[in-house]
Amino acid sequence: MYVVSYDISETKRRNKIFKLLKNYGTHKQYSVFECELSKDRFRKLYGELFELMQGEEEGNIRIYDLCQTCCEHIKVIGITSEKDDNHEDVIVI
Repeated sequence: MYVVSYDISETKRRNKIFKLLKNYGTHKQYSVFECELSKDRFRKLYGELFELMQGEEEGNIRIYDLCQTCCEHIKVIGITSEKDDNHEDVIVI
């Protein structure tokens, strides 16, 4: 699983990144997505994100590659959405 977070001040670019990530993963928090991706699909996402960031002078996108063991140790504090009910993992960054 990959966790993708972004901090982009430019609204137009931020909205494009949000829309792109909705096609690849589950929106967990304001600027955080969890993405279950094959290596090929990850490379495609990475390339698209890289392209969107060209010319950006501020902000960043962070991608965390979590192994299965790491995912098994994710803890939840607070209320989860229905889509989280089938597994107990929510990432708070």
